[in-house]
Amino acid sequence: MTLNALIFDVDGTLADTERDGHRVAFNAAFKELGLDWSWDEALYGKLLAVTGGKERIRYFVEKFHPGYEKPRDFDDLVVALHKTKTRHYVAMMEEGRIPLRPGVKRLMEEARAAGVRLAVATTTTPENVTALIKNSLAPDSESWFDVIAAGDIVPAKKPAPDIYLWALEKAGWKASECLAVEDSRNGVLSSLGAGLPTLVTVSNYTEREDFDGAFAVLSDLGEPDQPFRVLKGDANGKSYVDLDLLHWWHARVN
Repeated sequence: MTLNALIFDVDGTLADTERDGHRVAFNAAFKELGLDWSWDEALYGKLLAVTGGKERIRYFVEKFHPGYEKPRDFDDLVVALHKTKTRHYVAMMEEGRIPLRPGVKRLMEEARAAGVRLAVATTTTPENVTALIKNSLAPDSESWFDVIAAGDIVPAKKPAPDIYLWALEKAGWKASECLAVEDSRNGVLSSLGAGLPTLVTVSNYTEREDFDGAFAVLSDLGEPDQPFRVLKGDANGKSYVDLDLLHWWHARVN
């Protein structure tokens, strides 16, 4: 089976968006809506056990703020907080404050030139994805992707496989002709659950997570002058991820 498509997670995979992006935007939303909540880096790392922004807010209240008395319109408040947070996050992206991780743009450009298709499968909102790729790849970069599967298009978030299954169905691809790129345990569970061989590039929050089932775990995709670190698996003597290495991995796992 030939490698025909790459499916990327977004947060932590395309860019280190969690600590200095989403967390900061959440705190700005809390302040704007008059809440005294503040998520420091350590707490946010714990909140990442739950995928989805609205789900993360609810998890915070239930697990870390049990004394908080929920107003009758708590569900509406969660939606408003998430919408406000998204606005702050998009503004940060438009200001270019969160760069892509090493190798991401290079690998995508190489894939496009070779006719390998691209897709995104993420629990973040479509607005967040668009803001990141337009300001980090190219103004027309939405057209680079056959499918952008994001947000609430499926009810079950990662680690459920639903978002990947939706992307595969939408694109008309078989899992065996694709590779997924993830950064978290929840993401790996999701991609593997959809039958996708998975490469992991760890992020600040996920380096110590269990990535059992991934065919390789790297520090990042690397660049010719900025080699990756191999944390697990065989990189065939390479120092950065290119299409030749992806084809080599794909042949080994199929």
